[in-house]
Amino acid sequence: MSKSWLIIGFLGQVMFSARFLVQWLASEKAGKSIVPFAFWIFSIIGSALLLSYAIYRKDPVFILGQSTGFLIYTRNIQLIFKEKKVKKANV
Repeated sequence: MSKSWLIIGFLGQVMFSARFLVQWLASEKAGKSIVPFAFWIFSIIGSALLLSYAIYRKDPVFILGQSTGFLIYTRNIQLIFKEKKVKKANV
């Protein structure tokens, strides 16, 4: 395995894990459980990197798990933008 694919795999894991830190810190700051936009950004970047790594490794279990998550994270980002557009139109 090439070193660059290991770096992509580890970077994906770091990005994916960082989303929990972002969510926890935002919730602590707000004093309630929230999911900030950055959570979804870290999710989609981490998932994309891990999916690339899984495809390289030809791991069908890993590919299925990351591709499903990638679709969900993409949809959440679309919903956030849709909500912002509606709010802006109503102002």
